[in-house]
Amino acid sequence: MRSKMDIMNLIDEEDVEFIRLQFTDILGNLKNIAITPNQLERESGDMYPFKAGALFGDDFNYPGVLYLHPDYETFEILPWRPQQEKVAKLVCDVCGKNGENIELSPRKILKNVLQEAEKEGYSFMVNPECEFFLFHTDEDGLPTAKSHDRAGYMDVGPVDFGENARREIVLMLEKMDFNVLSSHHENAPAQHEVDFSEREALNAADAIQTFRFAVRSVAKRFGLYATFMPKPKSGDAGSGMHTNFVMMKDGKNIFRAEDGHISQIAYEFVAGVLKHAHALSAISNPTVNSYKRLLGGFGAPTTVGWSLEDDRAMISIDESFGDVKVKIRTPDGSSNPYLLIAGVVAAGIDGIRNHMDAGADLQEVDSNNLLPEDLGQAIEAFTADECMRQTYGQEFVDIYTDVKRQEWQEYVRAVSEWELDRYLERI
Repeated sequence: MRSKMDIMNLIDEEDVEFIRLQFTDILGNLKNIAITPNQLERESGDMYPFKAGALFGDDFNYPGVLYLHPDYETFEILPWRPQQEKVAKLVCDVCGKNGENIELSPRKILKNVLQEAEKEGYSFMVNPECEFFLFHTDEDGLPTAKSHDRAGYMDVGPVDFGENARREIVLMLEKMDFNVLSSHHENAPAQHEVDFSEREALNAADAIQTFRFAVRSVAKRFGLYATFMPKPKSGDAGSGMHTNFVMMKDGKNIFRAEDGHISQIAYEFVAGVLKHAHALSAISNPTVNSYKRLLGGFGAPTTVGWSLEDDRAMISIDESFGDVKVKIRTPDGSSNPYLLIAGVVAAGIDGIRNHMDAGADLQEVDSNNLLPEDLGQAIEAFTADECMRQTYGQEFVDIYTDVKRQEWQEYVRAVSEWELDRYLERI
């Protein structure tokens, strides 16, 4: 465990001049305030006030003041910033004025779920497969959906125009102690994937946010804009964030049976996730655009089911290399990683507690059992799911669904270019 004094010594040794205190709002947006080492050194330097509404996105008016409490284990120097007068970051918990963690905070929600799992002896290792696009910016530096890139799956330079930026992203991540497993060009033009190794669940959620921050920051140095939008172009593949889970007990992967194959507890975990799949979609696929990816083909999942090989299934079970992992294939880069991991873990444990059945004889994908077609359907499933209410808390569910219903209604009311092209001259 690193103490505040350890961090202050490191700040002095490394010539750190600014520290970014970061937290994640309920929509998955990374927020921060910047302070100097002198402010961190203050006796009261463990509590930094901010307007409470910032925890809930720009459109939700939540009154009062909340506080950031740094988690000193998360201190990292940002390697893409100047190496004199360096900049570092600390992930923070969101607290009330008395120092208690706020139950509405996504990081606290995940901590609660993991603590409940730990009471039964369970812990989780998680690793994501992160896809994103690198697009051009316009003359004002604003993002576009344009690229000269025409590369496809695993193509190399010079066809792969983003190769240099992707390489720099990997180098920066490794300087931040990421163990990058692989990186490559993905199916669509300008689309890329970077995978990093598994981490303990809370650490993995922190890492996903740091990863997105790093990707966007490095891309900007190349005059590019990195977006994790699920489906930025209708005719190309969308970007997902397949998320792999390993369940541990007594230091062993209990998704793996003694014979090396899939264990009964893994089948029960999968069954729990499948039971709550429609409700989880509001978390794993939380935007209107998310469902353009899920309905758009290109190997994206469409059905509530599991398989060893079928791309249509929302879950695949990987038992290669002597290990067993449960891969959730629905999530995309618009998801909040704290809420995502919390929901999957809670749903899976619900399956274990109730001995739900998703055994080998049930793996055939049922094409009639489909994922929600849109955000509106997902929101209604989310509000009706008792397990989700217990996982996130009723107050959180009420706030989250209010924000998401507003987003859905704005989309439903908006007149699109497609409608104008199709109807304006004909009607």
